[in-house]
Amino acid sequence: MSVGLSTATPLPPASDTNVVTSTFSLVDYVVFVLLLVLSLAIGLYHAYRGWGQHSIGQLLLADRKMGCLPVALSLLATFQSAVAILGVPSEIYRFGTQYWFLGCCYFLGLLIPAHVFIPIFYRLHITSAYEYLELRFNKAVRVCGTVTFIFQMVIYMGVVLYAPSLALNAVTGFDLWLSVLTLGIVCTIYTALGGLKAVIWTDVFQTLVMFLGQLAVIIVGSAKVGGLGHVWEVASQHGLISGIELDPDPFVRHTFWTLAFGGVFMMLSLYGVNQAQVQRYLSSRTEKAAVLSCYAVFPCQQVALSMGCLIGLVMFTYYQEYPMSTQQSQAAPDQFVLYFVMDLLRGLPGLPGLFVACLFSGSLSTISSAFNSLATVTMEDLIRPWFPRVSEVRATMLSRIIAFGYGLLCLGMAYISSQMGPVLQAAISIFGMVGGPLLGLFCLGMFFPCANPPGAIVGLLAGLIMAFWIGIGSIVTSMGSGRALSPPNGSSFSLSSNLTAVTMATLMPSTAASKPTGLQRLYSLSYLWYSAHNSTTVIVVGLAVSLLSGGMRGRTVDPRTIYPVLPKLLALLPLSCQKRLPCRAGSQDLSLEARMFPEKMSNGMLRGSRDQVDMAVPEEGPVQPGISPTFILQETSL
Repeated sequence: MSVGLSTATPLPPASDTNVVTSTFSLVDYVVFVLLLVLSLAIGLYHAYRGWGQHSIGQLLLADRKMGCLPVALSLLATFQSAVAILGVPSEIYRFGTQYWFLGCCYFLGLLIPAHVFIPIFYRLHITSAYEYLELRFNKAVRVCGTVTFIFQMVIYMGVVLYAPSLALNAVTGFDLWLSVLTLGIVCTIYTALGGLKAVIWTDVFQTLVMFLGQLAVIIVGSAKVGGLGHVWEVASQHGLISGIELDPDPFVRHTFWTLAFGGVFMMLSLYGVNQAQVQRYLSSRTEKAAVLSCYAVFPCQQVALSMGCLIGLVMFTYYQEYPMSTQQSQAAPDQFVLYFVMDLLRGLPGLPGLFVACLFSGSLSTISSAFNSLATVTMEDLIRPWFPRVSEVRATMLSRIIAFGYGLLCLGMAYISSQMGPVLQAAISIFGMVGGPLLGLFCLGMFFPCANPPGAIVGLLAGLIMAFWIGIGSIVTSMGSGRALSPPNGSSFSLSSNLTAVTMATLMPSTAASKPTGLQRLYSLSYLWYSAHNSTTVIVVGLAVSLLSGGMRGRTVDPRTIYPVLPKLLALLPLSCQKRLPCRAGSQDLSLEARMFPEKMSNGMLRGSRDQVDMAVPEEGPVQPGISPTFILQETSL
């Protein structure tokens, strides 16, 4: 069977919810309201604690005093949205457990940020990830990266706000736009007033609610169908338990290689360079705490992924014994889980409300992170560089106003999302296309000292053009051919989230479409390779333009912004091989230490060429006491 996006399976009308509205009791509403009240209370507590004494650093970076555990849970919650909670079980229910192998990419997807991106960002003592781009390139590149990120997150947060409200409307008949307004206003208030510290601690609370809601469904569901052993047996009998698919074809939707390695680039775009995550790393009290928080996300992600897969298997087993109603069978896939939960938890007051609270927790955590990161980059990248003399008090107040403004904008984007068709399709339409080019831009700066500002800008534009070309081309081609919005091999768009690979899809016979050729073949690239493909485009084009425009000749590069990949790779070679190389790993590692730990050097200047980096005497006299020397890496030849 192949899968495709289908416009023939519309979302059920908001009024057609009689089957399940009676299952939402007063106790369920109390549980749901309690989530909103407690989230607001946590935010207001941190807002009014020390009110009037908050600095811009406290508001945007929690005064850089957060511990690794709350930061880790906040990192997990940031992109564990309601879209993921609804989508992963639906994916497993329809296509089997192949998606679980995405967990294999989590290791490299978190190890690389912990040892490459976090040290560079943290030691630069920046507030916005895009400050790095100005330090490495220039202000124009910084602005381009910032605007791209704002475009990505503004569209994404509207969909994340709309998704759980639509789900609540379908289940309870609760007014769709009243729930949108309630969720948006509550989130805006505690994010704007409390800053990052309020966002992180509400994320911790909301993460626990998400786990409790999903755990309740697994326990009750498995007990009702005869235990997890029976669930596994039924899933095996119906072919839902997938083996390792080793097909290397990147145009196949899900294979081991696609999930385990293509997913690494998706993870890097989220956990390596996304401002929402970088901001949490930078809020840690030490660099070690930031790295540990990144490590701690790994087991949490595995648990969250496994819980989503178990819900999908339990749902499949349940409907083998209790057939779907007509309304459920006609529902869009992103509502399968919600209908299942209402069926399963009927007669257990409070549990349906707990699961809806679980959905809203996912959205609150994601939206608050979006508000806070957008306010940060707007303030730090677009306002303060042009108005450097603005006082701390005014900067703090302006940051709160910006956060409120993004809250209002989010409500407007939620309305636009309601006009964009299936909610999951809307979620992936833009968000997944932009992450790859941004990842490529940062990698170009960190790993290639010869890359220059013109190469960075042209490379970013090329990556974005390639991303939108393949993305939109796939949809347009599928619509024009009269098929579902998916390539015939089953590759379809999906929200580039650490836990989500969901398609708004209906099952179709694999013989329904012929094998694509030409550009249609390119459009059928698996969505998990999008980040890899688009980031590679940025790097290749950026390097080509940089070399053609003279590289970094005549320009200086702060070596703290460079991660020397070559010395690290040379250090892995046998010692006998290292001795034969013109530039030995030992000397390179010494230079690396000097660049990454300038505080260990009393004075000096690093001057670099393509082949090696040598120590030189500073040109401007000895370093003053208490001030770290500035190291300059200058490329003298191409």
